[in-house]
Amino acid sequence: MEIADKEYIQRCRNGQTEDFRFLVNRYQKSVFSFLSTKLCNMSDIEEAAQESFVRAFMAIRKIKKPESFHSWLLGIARRVALEQHHTQKRRRLECAIEEDIEAAQSGNTETGSLDEAIAALPESYRRLILMRYYEGQSCREIGLKLEIPIGTVTKMLSRAYALLRGELRARGDF
Repeated sequence: MEIADKEYIQRCRNGQTEDFRFLVNRYQKSVFSFLSTKLCNMSDIEEAAQESFVRAFMAIRKIKKPESFHSWLLGIARRVALEQHHTQKRRRLECAIEEDIEAAQSGNTETGSLDEAIAALPESYRRLILMRYYEGQSCREIGLKLEIPIGTVTKMLSRAYALLRGELRARGDF
C-alpha cells in the first residue's frame, strides 16, 4: 500500500526529515517536466528543480493542505523558474551595457567624449552609471545604498544607458 503525501509530510514535521526523499522520488519527474516548459537548458532545469525541493523542504511546516503537496510544490517550482528567468534577463542586460560602455571607452580614450557624455546625463542617471561601472557596485548594492528596489535600479540603468548611447551618437562617437 502506497503511503500518502500527507503521512510523509507529517513524518517530516515530526523530525523524520529523511522521509522527504520519498516525496522527492515521487515528484521529481513531474517537477522536471513542468520546469522543462519554463526553462531552456538541462542545467537550468536541474538547478531549479533542486532549488524547488530545497524550498519545499524548508517550508514543509507551512503547507496548509498536505494532500495538495504536488500542486504546492509546482507553485514553488513556478516561482523558482520565474526568478531564474528574471536573473538571466538582468545578467544579459548588464552584460550588453558593460560591453557597449567598454566599446565606447576604447574608442574614446583620447578625446574623453565618454566622460563628457556621462557628464551631460541628468544627475540621477549619471550617479547610477558612476556607481555601477566606475565603482563596480552591483545593482543590489546600489539599491541598498540609494534605498530603492533592485527593479528600479535596473530600469533606471537601462534608461541611463539609452540616454548615454543617444548622447554618444549625437557626438558622433558611437
